[in-house]
Amino acid sequence: QVQLVESGGGLVQAGDSLRLSCVASGRTFRWTFMGWFRQAPGKEREFVASISWSAGTTGYGDSVKGRFTISRDIAKNAVYLQMTKLKPEDTAAYVCAAASPTGWNDWGQGTQVTVSS
Repeated sequence: QVQLVESGGGLVQAGDSLRLSCVASGRTFRWTFMGWFRQAPGKEREFVASISWSAGTTGYGDSVKGRFTISRDIAKNAVYLQMTKLKPEDTAAYVCAAASPTGWNDWGQGTQVTVSS
């Protein structure tokens, strides 16, 4: 069984920074990418960032480029999202996900990030 457990969310002020963590367990060997998505109430799920598990190649959604950084620790089966210069529009539930060659198949429960103005 695969598990993805996020942590690090919270309530911060605009301009602050926050670091999210996601620790994976289970059949992780089949994963090719890990990433973060977010979903705000009444909005569709939005891609935030991804990182290739082997090469460490990263990708970002347009709304977070230059402010967020994704990284991984293979030994810990962990992926991180460093968020800086947070804005109220970054408020959402942030969900960790893992992709196999067939797509984003494994998802965490999410951690809430709230940015006050």
